[in-house]
Amino acid sequence: MNLLGKLDWSAIPLHQPIIMGATAFMGLIVAAVLGFITMKGAWPYLWREWLTSVDHKRIGVMYCILALVMLLRGFSDAIMMRSQQAVAAGGAQGYLPPEHFDQIFSAHGTIMIFFMAMPFVVGLMNFAVPLQLGIRDVAFPTLNSVSFWLTAAGALLINVSLAVGEFSKAGWWGYPPLSELQYSPGVGVDYYLWSLQISGLGTLLAGINFVTTILKMRAPGMSYMRMPVFCWTSLATNLLIVAAFPVLTAALAMLLLDRYLGFHFFTNEAGGNQMLYANLFWVWGHPEVYILVLPAFGVFSEVIATFSGKPLFGYRSMVVATMAICVLSFFVWLHHFFTMGASANVNGFFGIMSMVIALPTGVKIYNWLFTMYGGRVRLSVPVLWTVGFMVTFVIGGMTGVLHAVPPVSFQLHNSVFLIAHFHNVIIGGVVFGAMAGYTYWFPKAFGFALDERWGKASFWCWLVGFYLAFMPLYLLGLMGMTRRMQHYDNPAWQPWLIVAMIGAIVILGGIICQIVQLVVSIRDRDRLRVTADPWNGRTLEWSTASPPPAWNFAFAPNVTGRDAFWTSKRQEQARQDKPAPARAYEPIEMPKNSATGFVSAFFAVIIGFSMIWHIWWLASVGVFGAFVTLLAFAFRRHPEFEVPAEQIARFERAQQSGAAA
Repeated sequence: MNLLGKLDWSAIPLHQPIIMGATAFMGLIVAAVLGFITMKGAWPYLWREWLTSVDHKRIGVMYCILALVMLLRGFSDAIMMRSQQAVAAGGAQGYLPPEHFDQIFSAHGTIMIFFMAMPFVVGLMNFAVPLQLGIRDVAFPTLNSVSFWLTAAGALLINVSLAVGEFSKAGWWGYPPLSELQYSPGVGVDYYLWSLQISGLGTLLAGINFVTTILKMRAPGMSYMRMPVFCWTSLATNLLIVAAFPVLTAALAMLLLDRYLGFHFFTNEAGGNQMLYANLFWVWGHPEVYILVLPAFGVFSEVIATFSGKPLFGYRSMVVATMAICVLSFFVWLHHFFTMGASANVNGFFGIMSMVIALPTGVKIYNWLFTMYGGRVRLSVPVLWTVGFMVTFVIGGMTGVLHAVPPVSFQLHNSVFLIAHFHNVIIGGVVFGAMAGYTYWFPKAFGFALDERWGKASFWCWLVGFYLAFMPLYLLGLMGMTRRMQHYDNPAWQPWLIVAMIGAIVILGGIICQIVQLVVSIRDRDRLRVTADPWNGRTLEWSTASPPPAWNFAFAPNVTGRDAFWTSKRQEQARQDKPAPARAYEPIEMPKNSATGFVSAFFAVIIGFSMIWHIWWLASVGVFGAFVTLLAFAFRRHPEFEVPAEQIARFERAQQSGAAA
């Protein structure tokens, strides 16, 4: 009996120099970071303040750090694909063999959707939503930590596949029969399935946590129609997560049963149905598009109102549009496979619904434009990302409406026109929104702002690079170029693919500018130091210190209208001659740090890795460890600690004296 299951030395791809070079580079970076932390003696601080923290703000920051790291990993795949296609024309085969190219496009989609975009929007929600609601933490703080660490565990498994074994060659959607054992006998699909199952569980737990938080925990006086729009879009997002992610979990579980136990859920010749997987995947997959983009819509709403210096135009219509998208997103999934052979009535219904869902998005665009109209717009970096989004996303939306017409979809299906459309809405919507939120809330998280010059340079590189990289794909799609081509024989395509590669290089320049921006901002943090309210904000997060204390608010805010902080500032100005009476500080109970999340992720990685390689005894150890961790958490004593009133008063006095100075 082999104690290591299918794992042996052949799992390390020594014969592929590109993979081994990337692995060595990644290993050097990890070793350098760990060495630096060790040299600085920072491990106790990291363990105490970050790795075991249940503070929603720190968890949100860690989500965003994970997303930015995975952006680098996913973008490296993207630039390899673009450069391969730019040179692999006619007799030239390029530098990526077909089996490696297949792994790259599968890993790129999986990483960017599940481990870059998802952590980024969840991180922004983690950081901002409790502050905007005027509360001290989420409903289940320790569960919040578990959610993050399970997501990180899935990301780790994806990266392990680079060095040990291989990754899936079946695309980021994993369609059978290609993903079945008969056609993918290696461990690549197993890496895909277990990483998504583990991270998907973390995302589902986060969704339950935020739905509970928003519905049940709000400051006194904050009714639903007084919530900031970002809280509404977060509510819609997490309702979609709770409704849609179990469907993905079930689909992937059935595929796992097919591969491990010889079931035939998706094997047509054995009584299953391959289209069952396609339906289940896209019943999750199209709501997932809105899971990603709705928080970005919320970020743009906050940015536009703040930097226009006026209330958001059409607040109620924004709320209605948000919840309409939430509902309608479950009625459009079939437009992903109009060519499956459904009846004209079925295709017609889903085509109409795919057009209808564009209407609430249009409402939002007009509301943002009307908010800017008549306002004194400050063209700071978050506003640039927002304006760039509005132009870019409208183009992506129009091409999306084209796909909603079944006859057009028959022509464009499986072409790079679809790739251009998808990136048009994901980069122009989600990535631009994430970057706007990152720049907008960075000073609140760290107490100093990001450098504006490098931020603007990054934005222009991203915007110009995006158009260079993806506009040619629209033309190539109309010229007949299909997706996922490692090599092509039509020389007329090559000039456009070279332009697309140049666009990817320009985007790389934008990413480098963001790295430089962060380094410069940290170096010059004393010059960039900010007050609690650097943007003249409108919502409650700007009423706290920058960065906020662990308890967020010394006293629960009393909300009397929309734009709660803006309203309170106006009220303070009105009563300057009558200062508010002093209030006595009281002790605050806060949840203790917990290693539950970190330890759960450790055992989740053991379970996933051992199941991938059929190391059954190690999987049993992982399951037992996870169970013991759960028991230890369930029977914990004294889960909270008390922050003394004197400490709170001392902090508040320091903040008030700093603001006065």
